[in-house]
Amino acid sequence: MDQPPVEPQATPPQCRWQPLGAIDRRVIGVLAEKAKTTPDIYPMSLNAIAAGCNQKSNRAPIMQLEPADVEESLDRLRGLGAVGLVEGYGRVQKYRHYLYDWLGVDKVELAVMTELLLRGDQTVGELRGRAARMEPIADLAALQPVVDSLKAKRLVMALTPEGRGRVVSHALYKPREIEALKAKYQGQSVAQPPPAAQDRPIQPGAAVPHEELGIDTAIRRELADLRAEVAQVRTDFDELRGMHQRLIDDVRTLRDALGG
Repeated sequence: MDQPPVEPQATPPQCRWQPLGAIDRRVIGVLAEKAKTTPDIYPMSLNAIAAGCNQKSNRAPIMQLEPADVEESLDRLRGLGAVGLVEGYGRVQKYRHYLYDWLGVDKVELAVMTELLLRGDQTVGELRGRAARMEPIADLAALQPVVDSLKAKRLVMALTPEGRGRVVSHALYKPREIEALKAKYQGQSVAQPPPAAQDRPIQPGAAVPHEELGIDTAIRRELADLRAEVAQVRTDFDELRGMHQRLIDDVRTLRDALGG
């Protein structure tokens, strides 16, 4: 359960979302991710958030933030109403996100937004595989209405034309970042094979350039989607194996403590 009861001292805010800097996006993305994937450590301490920001898996770009950087970001996000400080944890301050209210999204939409905040622009296939580790998203057909809803809320923008292999990202960038991102994908579309290549006979054993085989941008992206989904399955398996080993270690420790 990624939204535990709110402590009396932490009242959910009523303000709406606005563009965020790169560090703030990473911090809020980590809080949303860990609330869903590791609820036992949520709400999170400053050091735990910093570790989540700097981890090398499920992040792009890789960052190396100091706790002071994260603390400054948390102060900014609290001022915006996106994060709250939760009381009742002794001397260790812990933080929680208010993204359901702040963004105006549901659970699956937040999973999609979280992946976009943590990784930025990506294909819809990559997004489905990655967001599905937090909330069930069976396939691309199931993802489509979620993306459409987020686009209607102006939280997601498409960077390439419709179709499989389409690239999307969140819209919480600063204006200059959005301009640079759109420029990066400007003019990209589904390419068609040269007309001459369709009629030219292919000699047995002859090497044929990719563009003459019609392996266009969309197909290459589709292959990238499939590779990304396989890679995500491997990552999820490694995480589950690690959790299983930790459980075994905990049982052994408990057994030793009980003199078993």
